[in-house]
Amino acid sequence: MTPYKGCREARCIPVLPRAADAPRGSAAAARRIVRTMVYLDHAATTPMLPEAVQAMTAQLTVTGNASSLHADGRRARRTVEEARESLAASLGARPSEIVFTAGGTEADNLAVKGLYWARRAADPARTRVLASPVEHHAVLDAVEWLAEQEGARVDWLPVDAYGRVHADALREAIARDPADVALATVMWANNEIGTVQPVRELADVAAEFEIPLHADAVQAVGQLEVDFAASGLAAMTVSGHKIGGPYGIGALLLGREYAPVPVLHGGGQERHVRSGTLDTPAIAAFAAAGRHAVAHRADFARDIGALRDDLIKAVRAAAPDAVLGGDPDPAGRLPANAHFSFPGCEGDSLLLLLDAQGIACSTGSACTAGVAQPSHVLLATGMPPELARGTLRFSLGHTSTAEDVAALAQAIGPVVERARSAGLS
Repeated sequence: MTPYKGCREARCIPVLPRAADAPRGSAAAARRIVRTMVYLDHAATTPMLPEAVQAMTAQLTVTGNASSLHADGRRARRTVEEARESLAASLGARPSEIVFTAGGTEADNLAVKGLYWARRAADPARTRVLASPVEHHAVLDAVEWLAEQEGARVDWLPVDAYGRVHADALREAIARDPADVALATVMWANNEIGTVQPVRELADVAAEFEIPLHADAVQAVGQLEVDFAASGLAAMTVSGHKIGGPYGIGALLLGREYAPVPVLHGGGQERHVRSGTLDTPAIAAFAAAGRHAVAHRADFARDIGALRDDLIKAVRAAAPDAVLGGDPDPAGRLPANAHFSFPGCEGDSLLLLLDAQGIACSTGSACTAGVAQPSHVLLATGMPPELARGTLRFSLGHTSTAEDVAALAQAIGPVVERARSAGLS
């Protein structure tokens, strides 16, 4: 969202007025107003950076399909390839290793399904998939689909109480029968509890057995040092709207020796593994966001990490029995992530009570048929289901301020008390 005049970045968000803002049925109630929000859900999506907005708008009125051979097509192709080179430089990859997709979910599916199919086609014995149980659903559901529809055998790698997969656990899983493993997938950093995985160590183990390792790095880029070449990964997923770019654009970084079977068929625009007309404006904006996020990563980690630490202290002061999720060591978690479980509370109640006060965050639970279910991530770490249902994730970003933390500090104590009372009634 572009900044509003007079507002800091995107902190002033147009919303429909609530009942308290105007009498029922009045003309004022039908008008859109501007309400200041405390936005603490950057892990879900973060406001577009001005640099990305500028890059995207510059291309929106330019005609040309990047696959066309005429001058307009060649102009679009030049924009795409310059963006590919820029994104590759930002992520420590070769330009030829960047495969543009419509977002992180598509990239995860292409990596998991495509590599599985390719490996099984080359050797029918390779039907085993190794995956961590704390993956984003874009990976988790793709793995489960392979088991249900394609006969894959899944080994869920054990994680510790912080949600971390250790290299010894991966080695043990592979060593049971290295000849039947198609691929392994372990996310770079967890989207719920913020725990960072030892990617290089895991990749070294996978390489010993010539097993391709994929990592979903959607949350890691811009917060951690992400270098595809140095990581040793076979494939890596990134997404635009998590780093200040637009929705609907992402990429799979894919080692040149790997050729996954396509999930989409058509023109074969991206290395013949991903078909579809290239979204030139979004790609240009994605590259701009990537340049900014990587160039400012160290400052972001320092400043937002300090703000995150203040948030954790504030929540603990207001709700002493709150349980911090993920690695308590700041070095072992994303600098923008603070995840809490509140005993005796339901996460949805906490979220809605905070939302009523203009504070936006997220809950770690998923909703199925109207019934709140504990997060699969928390259950995998061994958290009791009753505690796992009462969680909130606060995630900071480039528009976050000390005032945001102060607003949460003032609100969270009474909100927890009210949610706990509602749960007991």
